Amino acid sequence: MKGKRVLAAVLSAAAMFSLTACGGGNGSVSSTASGSSAAASTTAASASSSSEKKTLTIWAWDDTFNVKAANEAKAVYQKDNPDVTVNVVSMAQNDIVAKLNTAFESGSMDGMPNIVLIEDYRIQNYLKSYPGVLSDLSDVTKADKFMSYKLKTMTEDGKVYGVPFDSGVACTFYRTDLLKQAGYNDSDMQNLTWDKFIEIGKAVKAKTGKPMITTDPSDLGLIRMMMQSAGKWYVDANGKADIQNNAALKKALSIYKELHDDGLTLTVSGWDPAVAAMNQSKVAAAVNGCWYASSIKKAADQSGKWAVAEFPRMADVSGSVNASNCGGASWYVIDKVPGKDTAKDFLSKTFASDTDLLGSLCKDISLVSTYKDTVSNKNVNTPDTFFSNQTIYKDFANWTDKIPAVNYGTSTYDIESKITETVQSVLKGTSVDDALKNAQTEVEGVISAAG
Repeated sequence: MKGKRVLAAVLSAAAMFSLTACGGGNGSVSSTASGSSAAASTTAASASSSSEKKTLTIWAWDDTFNVKAANEAKAVYQKDNPDVTVNVVSMAQNDIVAKLNTAFESGSMDGMPNIVLIEDYRIQNYLKSYPGVLSDLSDVTKADKFMSYKLKTMTEDGKVYGVPFDSGVACTFYRTDLLKQAGYNDSDMQNLTWDKFIEIGKAVKAKTGKPMITTDPSDLGLIRMMMQSAGKWYVDANGKADIQNNAALKKALSIYKELHDDGLTLTVSGWDPAVAAMNQSKVAAAVNGCWYASSIKKAADQSGKWAVAEFPRMADVSGSVNASNCGGASWYVIDKVPGKDTAKDFLSKTFASDTDLLGSLCKDISLVSTYKDTVSNKNVNTPDTFFSNQTIYKDFANWTDKIPAVNYGTSTYDIESKITETVQSVLKGTSVDDALKNAQTEVEGVISAAG
């Protein structure tokens, strides 16, 4: 069964279509350890744990976000632990996934890191398929200090296996100037529903000629966010396919089609075209994870023309709230790699407790932390001039606390390879009910094949 699941994971990694910030990566591997060669990163498994020399290796993706955060944590830790050498290795997420799959399946941890960043959508697969491979971090991660939705992803049999990192809290970025032209203002964006969003979108399109948002046929981030706002996913709490009778998914597809049919979407293919469309004022809004703020800020000439509202809720779906999530990752310790205790100590004194570090990362990389105490940090409470002097990070933190917890299951990306086809069939005229009936069988097959 493991082999089937690994093959599925490798295939889905190769077909990564999520537009989440945490899904990026430059495809290269480079050590960022001070005074060490790139080759040093490959010897983590055999590193000496003696008092004379301790070495930790950390794998992460995205040089401007996760890797930068790891390096700042390294600097903080080494102030009090100068005897520990920390190698931070930048690697594309697809490559990390492939290496983890190979090592966990074979049982050989040669060349593996002590600490690795793993996307929240993927962690349940590792915890259920390879028990004992990742260290129990229950003594490091204090459950009452972190957002509950995040902890759920990394908890198995009552044990916490990770240190939560970034929130992907969903929100609605919008151009205040374009909405004003259509007769709407900030008050109209509060307590937002999808019906209201579509109403405003039609007015903006009529007045300015601009659609509201970009959509990518190969990316289902918007569908995911809508589902989670109602506490639902592609699978139920027991990991069984929840497609045909999933009221939240049904409504999400209906809304998606309505946005498309009303001309409120601009179709793009890939990350760069989506960002370019936004930066070039081709759309009036973006509904995405909070991490999208840094991409919006690339258009310096638009400073003061943007604001942020909560994620729209589905008014007629029971349990749907103005909060959801898109993406996010957490830190894990590989149990059989020498240096486990040092790795746990590193996480305990940095990402698991240091509010000053997490506050600095808010300023330096726009981190929205899932560590509750960070909300009081001055950087979190500083108005952002780009976003009309709104305290966006405080808002993000407050919205994060409302995100419904769901079971992401073990096969999110494999399931989405089928749901992508479902979405396209709906856009082409297939009824939502018929499309979901067919998808139920397809998704059941995916879950069965994964074991």
